[in-house]
Amino acid sequence: MPFRNPRPVLALLLLAPSMSMAATVNRCQDASGNITFTSASCPPGHTRELQDARAPLTGTVPTATEIMSGPKPQPQPQRELVIVGQRDDGCGNVLSADQRRKAIINQQTPPGMTKRDVESLLGKPDKIIGRNAEVRYVYEEKKGRSRHITFDESGCVKGKR
Repeated sequence: MPFRNPRPVLALLLLAPSMSMAATVNRCQDASGNITFTSASCPPGHTRELQDARAPLTGTVPTATEIMSGPKPQPQPQRELVIVGQRDDGCGNVLSADQRRKAIINQQTPPGMTKRDVESLLGKPDKIIGRNAEVRYVYEEKKGRSRHITFDESGCVKGKR
C-alpha cells in the first residue's frame, strides 16, 4: 500500500544520520578515587554508577541539542587520564589503524609495521636472514627479483637507511 504523504518518512530518513549511538556503561570508582568505565561489571570493592555514553555516528557532527541534552558534568579534581584497552603493537604505535590499512591495501611495508602484519600481507618469507639483532625477510618475486624487508630487534619494519 503506497504512502499518501511521504514527508514524515523522508524527514525520518534525513534525520537518521545525525542520531547518535548511545549505550549505558558502568562507571567504577575504587577507594583511591580512580575511575574506570566498562561494559562489564565493576570489581569487588568499587562503587558502581551507570553512565550514559553517547558517540556520534562516523562522519556526523552532534547538534547543539544533542550536546546540551547530555548529563551535566560534575567538577572533578584533575587526575591523569588512563586509557584502558588501547592497542599496543610493540612498535611504538608508529602507524595508525588507517595508515596500516592503507599500506596493506597498497601492498606496502612502511616502517613501524610488525612481522605479523608483513606475514599477513605477503605470507611466509622464502628466506629469513639473521644478522646481529636484525632479521631480514626475503620474498622471491617474478623474473628473478626479490623483495627484502628488514626488522629491528623488536620485530618492527625498519626504515630505509
